[in-house]
Amino acid sequence: MIDIDKWQEIFNSIRKHKLRTSLTAIAVAWGIFMLVILLGSGNGLRNSVERNFGVAKNSIFVWSANATTIAYKGLPKGRYIQFTNGDKDAIEQNVPEVGVLSPRNMLGGSYEIVRGNKSASYRVYGDYPGYIKVLPMIITEGRFLNDIDMEQRRKVAIVGPATVEALFEPGEKVIGKYIRIMGVNFKVVGIFKSKQRGEGEVYRNQEIYIPNTTMQYAFNMTNRIGWFAFIPKEGQSAAVVEQKVKETLAKRHNVSPEDKVVFGSANVEEEYKKVSNLFLGIRLFSWFVSIMTIIAGVVGVGNIMLIIVKERTREIGIRKSLGAKPWSIINMIILEALVITGVAGYLGLLGGVAILEGLNYIMETNNIEVQFFYKPEIDFNTALLAIGVLIFAGVLAGWIPGKRAAKVNPVVALKDE
Repeated sequence: MIDIDKWQEIFNSIRKHKLRTSLTAIAVAWGIFMLVILLGSGNGLRNSVERNFGVAKNSIFVWSANATTIAYKGLPKGRYIQFTNGDKDAIEQNVPEVGVLSPRNMLGGSYEIVRGNKSASYRVYGDYPGYIKVLPMIITEGRFLNDIDMEQRRKVAIVGPATVEALFEPGEKVIGKYIRIMGVNFKVVGIFKSKQRGEGEVYRNQEIYIPNTTMQYAFNMTNRIGWFAFIPKEGQSAAVVEQKVKETLAKRHNVSPEDKVVFGSANVEEEYKKVSNLFLGIRLFSWFVSIMTIIAGVVGVGNIMLIIVKERTREIGIRKSLGAKPWSIINMIILEALVITGVAGYLGLLGGVAILEGLNYIMETNNIEVQFFYKPEIDFNTALLAIGVLIFAGVLAGWIPGKRAAKVNPVVALKDE
């Protein structure tokens, strides 16, 4: 049941100290506002980096980087290692931690992609169906490569927006039409769009993908693989997969275990961990700055409550002489502090969320692209945590003054002027 008299006392007390209450409430509201803005901006930066990351966050790439520097098993140093289809089979057999294995090739030299009297020069990659998991992309029309394409060495191609714009008329149907790559006709079966933004988006949208087996057969790359792309199975470490793949390749090609420069690799999972640690640091810094500001506000609220206790010493003495329990006195002070911090904090939270949502709305409706800022937002759990901070701050602001009020001697208090 709501105690109307108690709430009237609280609001009367607040009205009596309007200026001091407003100033300290602003400090609490500003602390929560800063927390929301800083965390939301940090999330906007994180979302932008993740969107522009380009590849799966646990992917690994391995390639033949340098000639051997150590003679091994009767073989001289200075050998360059060429990957083959047999390496793919060996990795599948010896590295069970691999979830996605995608051997890759790329056409080298000077050539053009031709259709009718139009031509363009873009990169052409030979890939496997699993590569779309390594490099996520949006298939806007048609499909990506599939297993039948690989088995039958189909002459099919998945093209990006740059190819469509360069070789086709606006509004022209693209799926099912043919383009010519180094004199070989390929049927377009899919159109993709990069998930990246900025320079990465432009770069990716210029690529063309064809089946790796077809590239090997049609362009004199029989049994050749340029490099490998991997994704570990769920729960497996990318570092473990990277190490085991290198060991398997070294064993197959008679490379000394001590020869560490032969195979190059890129472990995206390790890089992503570094980026994640950076954002964790930003998040902790945001909490630290905001909590310090909130504490300043809480100290102000606590001072107000001490003043209120001093001014109401006689009233508190009367309450105690009439049988009021110490907890009822503490509860009254804490409740008043909670009202001040709660209202102020809620307004700060509301203001911060409103600014983030407004900024997000403006960016989306006006199609504004900022390279290092995307969808600034505050998640629900953080909002709940902020509310928890407010409640704790309110209790803290009222606890010490409340304890002091509960210790008031009724006899002394009744003599207070």
